[in-house]
Amino acid sequence: MKGVVFTGFVDMVEEGFGIEMVDYLIDETKPPSGGAYTATGTYSHHELVAMVIKLGEKTGTPVSELIRSFGNHLFGLFKANYPAFFLENTDGWSFLKSVDSYIHVEVRKLYPDAELPRFECRDLEGGGLEMVYNSARCFEELALGMIEGCMEHFGHAVDIKMIPIEGEGGGTVFRILPAVCKEG
Repeated sequence: MKGVVFTGFVDMVEEGFGIEMVDYLIDETKPPSGGAYTATGTYSHHELVAMVIKLGEKTGTPVSELIRSFGNHLFGLFKANYPAFFLENTDGWSFLKSVDSYIHVEVRKLYPDAELPRFECRDLEGGGLEMVYNSARCFEELALGMIEGCMEHFGHAVDIKMIPIEGEGGGTVFRILPAVCKEG
């Protein structure tokens, strides 16, 4: 996993819990890398998982909630650090559809050894989008947080369902629909 993800996690923990928490997580998990992450480095995703689990134990926050929050935070960092990705896309729907066909292609140019998740998109009749997520790392909650961050950035109110795909190959379907306002 690319170091930019790790530096983003450290950034989120420092912002939300303080530098002491970052030190605590590194001391407690004893990552093989020593916890010294660079954006261009490559590290085992197990280091990140261990720190998220330890953060959950320390704060009493469910791991899935922490990973989802991190996904939202990571989207914000990508938005700030890679503004070119946002020039072609004027709405969240087109942005999400461009993840595999444009954004990941560009990411591979920057980081040829990056192991990226795959997304297959399909427009839904009547509006909305289905994204099929596949990754050896099984970070569905991270993807969910990034999708939420994207749609919030573009000002879309949406309802998102995560549907696990059973059987060989697995994966997760994200069904993203425009939110329906309900009046009292």
